[in-house]
Amino acid sequence: MNTLRTIVLMGVLTALIVAVGGLIGGKSGMMLAFGFAVVTNLANYWFSDKIALAMAGATPISREQAPELYEIVERISKRAGIPAPPIYLAPTESPNAFATGRDPEHSAVAVTSGILRILSLQELEGVLAHELAHVKNRDVLITTMAAVMGSVVTMIAHWGMYLGGYRDDREQPVNPIFAILLVILAPIAAAVIQFAISRTREYEADHTGAELCGHPEELASALSRLEDGVRQIPNMQANPAMSSLYIVQPKPVDWIVRLMSTHPPIEDRIKRLEEMSRQSSHYR
Repeated sequence: MNTLRTIVLMGVLTALIVAVGGLIGGKSGMMLAFGFAVVTNLANYWFSDKIALAMAGATPISREQAPELYEIVERISKRAGIPAPPIYLAPTESPNAFATGRDPEHSAVAVTSGILRILSLQELEGVLAHELAHVKNRDVLITTMAAVMGSVVTMIAHWGMYLGGYRDDREQPVNPIFAILLVILAPIAAAVIQFAISRTREYEADHTGAELCGHPEELASALSRLEDGVRQIPNMQANPAMSSLYIVQPKPVDWIVRLMSTHPPIEDRIKRLEEMSRQSSHYR
């Protein structure tokens, strides 16, 4: 169901790009919008892992430095049927983790210094299973594409406003009031779709990760402790463009911001995992 929702939402986001591009310059505007989306997506496809790790200040951590981490990652990767990715360490006491990379063969997992300090090995296994589920499901590529496409909608909408290029199918100027509304509403619609895609991928990674580690309750416990840890030590240096990669929001959010969050409410994620744990216990 989460995969179906993602496909539908990506389709709607693509249609929004084409529609806005069409209003700028008819068929030529659609082609321009499509071409721009393709180029920007290809750039992110090839370089998203390097960009994310550099923005987090993450550096490789060796097996000698973290043998238990490597043992967990290799075990979970084998269960997932993917190559074990390299492990990076981000030098911040704010507890968190993320995965990045365009596919399982070109991926990486990063943990912060803070997460190693506050979680048990069992909870850490749940977190790493969640991140490896993102790798297995190619979620980093999906959310990156959604973010880029959302940005394309915003840029195209504003280009049309500044250049006065809004045209309908008959190449006639569009009503200026409608054009202004488009500039305002199109980016909002794109953002809502983008965040919805990110939330569906988080739910799916929780579910897949819990299956990979075999202990949904440990992932639920980890999420609760990470949420508390981020409240106490927020990662104020975290780039907003990277927030969707982390397992929990790197900065505390109020209820207004939560409406436009890249992550589902922690309470809801924990509730789903606890229900999953009860069901798995029933069949043991």
